[in-house]
Amino acid sequence: MPSAESPFLTARWVDLVMVNYEVDPALLRALVPAGTELDLWYGRCLVSIVGFQFLETRVLGLALPFHRHFEEVNLRFYVRRTVGDEVRRGVVFVKEIVPRRAIAWIANAVYNEKYIALPMSHDATIGDRRRLSYGWRYRGAWCRLAATLQGASSLPADDSEEAFISEHYWGYTTQRDGSTLEYKVEHPRWSVWTGSDPELICDTAALYGPGFRSCLSGPPSSCFVADGSAVIVRRGVPVR
Repeated sequence: MPSAESPFLTARWVDLVMVNYEVDPALLRALVPAGTELDLWYGRCLVSIVGFQFLETRVLGLALPFHRHFEEVNLRFYVRRTVGDEVRRGVVFVKEIVPRRAIAWIANAVYNEKYIALPMSHDATIGDRRRLSYGWRYRGAWCRLAATLQGASSLPADDSEEAFISEHYWGYTTQRDGSTLEYKVEHPRWSVWTGSDPELICDTAALYGPGFRSCLSGPPSSCFVADGSAVIVRRGVPVR
């Protein structure tokens, strides 16, 4: 029988646009999986909308035809779980958008994640300033997440907001019976660029729920772009 150390998914995640918002912790408390608690950055509760490319994807070692390269946009927040002397810092997804129904079905069936499949696109404008854009069609309208890269990339400082957001190496998801599944995500540290002119154009209340309308309608607290890398998502195990 495969162990929790066995890879469930391998891929490359690249060109990660990360647009971040400060929210009232009360908005998220009902979504926090059992056995975890909200992970705050210097007392601030953050959510992130992240757009990126999934490349060279394999599920259980298999490359599914027409499902190796695609876009994803997700809304996520941050939790932590203490296991002995180890603090495991993780991510919880509110909703994840991909263009492939099979990918959404597998993730929802195996992990009880919150994937939906929608038509998607991405664009990288190369010129004096590089701008990355991710689009998805929802209820007949095209939505967009975008940012422009500024300056040169570098590894973020250990205590920076960029490190906090990009260096959570666990995932947690609530199961249908109320229990929690934990899985490990492995990748090296990512270099980041400062992002400018962030855009989030969509009906956030319809897509994510009315509670997210106000916090996602104003300017974000920060925006940056990560270069990405190869990743391994390990098999999920129940939290006990």
